[in-house]
Amino acid sequence: MTAASALAEVDLSGKTVEWVIPFSETGGSAKWANFFAPLLSEALPGAPTVVVKFMPGAGSTKGANWFQREEHEDGTLLFGTSGSTQFPYLLGDPRVRYEYGDWHAVMASGTGGVAYLNAEAGAMFDGSANKLKEIDFVYGSQGATRLDLVPLLAWQMLGMTVEPVFGIKGRGDGRLMFERGEANIDYQTSSGYLSGSAPLVEDGSAVPMMSWGALDAEGNIVRDPTFPDLPTFKEVCEATEGCETSGDSWDAWKAFFIAGFPVQKLAFLPAGTPQEVIDTYTAAFEAVTERADFAEISTKRVGKYPVFVGGGAQDALATATGVPDSAKTFVTNWLQEEYGVRLK
Repeated sequence: MTAASALAEVDLSGKTVEWVIPFSETGGSAKWANFFAPLLSEALPGAPTVVVKFMPGAGSTKGANWFQREEHEDGTLLFGTSGSTQFPYLLGDPRVRYEYGDWHAVMASGTGGVAYLNAEAGAMFDGSANKLKEIDFVYGSQGATRLDLVPLLAWQMLGMTVEPVFGIKGRGDGRLMFERGEANIDYQTSSGYLSGSAPLVEDGSAVPMMSWGALDAEGNIVRDPTFPDLPTFKEVCEATEGCETSGDSWDAWKAFFIAGFPVQKLAFLPAGTPQEVIDTYTAAFEAVTERADFAEISTKRVGKYPVFVGGGAQDALATATGVPDSAKTFVTNWLQEEYGVRLK
């Protein structure tokens, strides 16, 4: 069945689609879903109301475990994940009770991330971390097995002392800690940075340090197209004494960066969803991305990144869950040594 014929058979008139996000309403995933929700509503047949709901807990594992048990066939349930959902799955976290292979990916989008400092530390940043090594940093974290392992490992590779305060329910809560002065370093995914952290930079209370970068066609890390004026972590590492862009640490960091950012957020329909409903959502997301104004409005709200739908979303999921065993082993050992986290 083609997507076009599916549109003729599936009618969501008068229905409400619940798009569940397993994080708090203050983070980048919330910004992402709230951006796409009204556009999706317009594109779905019958223009149903698309409501974003939040189910934070255990760094998104609570919501993902819940979604695994859900059985909806009528297209009224959508679930959004991020790298913080993918990483525990990849690392074999015993709390994980979900299986990506059971779900149906209908849309995936990349994102970036920006690390930033408070004004005092920012005044000492010169493009390297050399002058930052004597500062004791505090960072609000969702957990070491979540997407936060990318910044935590990066800062350690730079020789910085960063003490994570674990347990926040979303990256937006980490930004609030930073705003209150409880943390002096933070990072946000692009959507969260654009809406919540950029104003802090504008008023001088935050100083951007680096982006994680983006991948070019050859798999090289290049500057993030949303933040072309910011150095990448690779550039800062190369400028910092003792930081290497080769070897086990770098290979592991890059592998998890690729799993967590170029394909960072995915929208899923639950197991058991009929093909005609899957095709309907594929066609609807295609229509969203083909809007004449999509490039302009998405760049402002979620950043300048590719969006994959249908088969492209499934291929993107394979990339996001395809970390080499060597990188998993390195990170598993690192988590145990640095944070006492046992995953096996």
